[in-house]
Amino acid sequence: MLDFQALKEKRVKLMDLVAGLGPDDLRRLTDEMIDDMLAAIADCTDEDVVFVPEDPAADDPYADNAADADLAWTLGHVIVHTTASAEESAALASILARGAEIHGRSRYEVPWQSVTTIAQCRQRLEESRRMRHASLAMWPDSPHLDNCYAPSLSTGAINCVGRFVLGLRHDWDHIGQIREIVRQAKAARQETVFA
Repeated sequence: MLDFQALKEKRVKLMDLVAGLGPDDLRRLTDEMIDDMLAAIADCTDEDVVFVPEDPAADDPYADNAADADLAWTLGHVIVHTTASAEESAALASILARGAEIHGRSRYEVPWQSVTTIAQCRQRLEESRRMRHASLAMWPDSPHLDNCYAPSLSTGAINCVGRFVLGLRHDWDHIGQIREIVRQAKAARQETVFA
C-alpha cells in the first residue's frame, strides 16, 4: 500500500508518491484496498451493517439533507460512500489517460439506506473492484501522463495516475472508520448476548 499517512501529513506530494506507477500497479493497489475492506467486514452480520455507531465527530457538510449533516454513518453508508468516490476517481483518471479534458464530476452513490445486509456490502465492494479494473482497461497503451488538471488548490495539478490514486486515498481515509464501526457493532452484539 502507498504511504497515505505521509501524504496526509504533507511530507510528500501526490505526484511524487505516484511517480513510476502504471495501470498494473493501480490494479494491484485496488485489489489490496478492496481486500483490506473485505477483511475488515469478514465477520460482520446484517445487524452490523445497520448498526448506528457512536461518532461525536460526525460532520458531513455535503449531506443532501442538512438534518443529516451530523448523522453517524452506518457500515453500509461508509461502504457505498467510499466506493462511489473511488469509482469517480477511476472514471476521471480514464478520461485524463486518453488525453481528454475533464468536464465536471462523474459520481453516483448507491442510496445508503438501501444497503442493509453484509451480502450487499460485499457485493458493492466486489462490484467496485470490477468497475475500477474496467476503467483501467480504458487506458491507452501509452497514457497521456502529461494531461493534467487541478481538482483542488491543495492537490495541485495531477495526471491520470494521481487522479486514480486519490480514490484509493479516500478509501484509506475511511478504512479506520469501517474498523471502528465493526468494533462498536461487535461490542454491542456481545452486550446483548450477556444481557
